[in-house]
Amino acid sequence: MISIVLNIFFAAIICYAAYRIWYLAGKLADAQEYIDQLELTNEYMYGKIIDSYEAMQEIDRLGAFEKDDEAGTTFQMLNQTITELKEQFDGEAQEEK
Repeated sequence: MISIVLNIFFAAIICYAAYRIWYLAGKLADAQEYIDQLELTNEYMYGKIIDSYEAMQEIDRLGAFEKDDEAGTTFQMLNQTITELKEQFDGEAQEEK
C-alpha cells in the first residue's frame, strides 16, 4: 500500500516538475525574443544618431550658424546633444567589443 502511495506521489512530483520546466522554457524563449528586439532597436537608433551627427556636421561645415542669434543657439544645443549621444554610443560599442 505504501509503495502505491509513494509511486503516485513521485509521479505527481515528476509531472509538476515537467510542467514547470516546460513553462519556464517558454518564458525564456519569450525573453530571448524581447532581447533580440531590443538589440535591433538599439542598432537602428545608433544608425540614426550617426546619420544625424553627420547631417549636423554637413549643415554647419562652414560654421554659418552664429551663436549670437536664436537659430545659432538652437543649432549649437542640438549639435551638442547629438555629439553627446554619439560619444556615449561609441563608448558602449567599444566596451562590447
